[in-house]
Amino acid sequence: MIFVTKPFLPNIADYNRLVTGIWERQYLTNNGPLVQELEGALKILFDAENVLFTSNGTISIQIALKSLNLSGSEIITTPFSYVATTSGIVWENCTPVFADISPTTFNIDPESIRKKITPKTKAILATHVFGNPCDIDAIDTIAKEHDLLVIYDAAHCFGTSYKNKSVMSYGDVSSISFHATKLFHTTEGGALICKSETLAADFSLKRNFGHAGFDRFDGVGINGKNSEFHAAMGLCNLPHVEAIIHDRQQTHLYYDKYLSGLPIRKQEIQAQTTRYNCAYYPLLFESQQTLLHIKKALEEQNIFTRRYFYPSLNSLNYVTEQSCPVSESVSERILCLPIYFDIGEATVQRICEIIHSNMYVEKN
Repeated sequence: MIFVTKPFLPNIADYNRLVTGIWERQYLTNNGPLVQELEGALKILFDAENVLFTSNGTISIQIALKSLNLSGSEIITTPFSYVATTSGIVWENCTPVFADISPTTFNIDPESIRKKITPKTKAILATHVFGNPCDIDAIDTIAKEHDLLVIYDAAHCFGTSYKNKSVMSYGDVSSISFHATKLFHTTEGGALICKSETLAADFSLKRNFGHAGFDRFDGVGINGKNSEFHAAMGLCNLPHVEAIIHDRQQTHLYYDKYLSGLPIRKQEIQAQTTRYNCAYYPLLFESQQTLLHIKKALEEQNIFTRRYFYPSLNSLNYVTEQSCPVSESVSERILCLPIYFDIGEATVQRICEIIHSNMYVEKN
């Protein structure tokens, strides 16, 4: 079977070496030495003042919203993202206001953001979809004009840079996921990245129940910490990131080669300003009917894709109905093909041959 993704696993001896140290120290969690080491390494990689390792990317978004005191406000966000982007907003007692997306980049459309701003708007929560940076400059301009905070859901962005800087260095806060399906993972995990020392200190409190000492608390907190075992996995995977990105870049080239000539469209990347990590390989088909036919044909050969992202988040049953025609159309027609470390040219060619042979077959 070929799945849409497969976790990269480092040499088990390297992991065992770090785990042996955990056993010797008997220090498993609560900001242990491996967590601190991982955070330090990520600060260098992201060129960031503050990086806080968390239990997952979703809790990172929720902590950011809480620390920024956004409860009760409207937050302009994208309808084309994983559900956690919207559910985090709702969970924190904020109202998601959906701005439609660009039909080419699949990122939130700055002009649509402008149209959605009201006196209740306090922040923009934008996703760098599939690791493709948003129109950062336009969003920054809008935010400054209207005194809005900017939070980036950078879940897919490990290794992506914009204008020779890590995408994590933009906005007021970035949240990233280190889930097992991501290009870089810690099995489960995520992080919060910000410039403000004051904000980072509040993140740290909220990540650990509000503990300001063993028997002192400062505000409401939650358990958003992560463990030494997860940090160990991250430290073992970190040296392999460039090889993983290079492998994905090569896989993209294979797909481009073998899918050439088909009536499909790829996501538009700002190549001159972006170092893209090639974390995903999404295809936009002409119709949902074609997508479903191709998906079924691949599954019959035990090849599993993913309708990523579907449905458009403005259609969720716990948000106010809002029209986002571009997102609704894209979400119905987009499919992510398998991509993972060492998938190989032969496997990609096989997948593409199935797509070719089923693209023009009459669909019932």
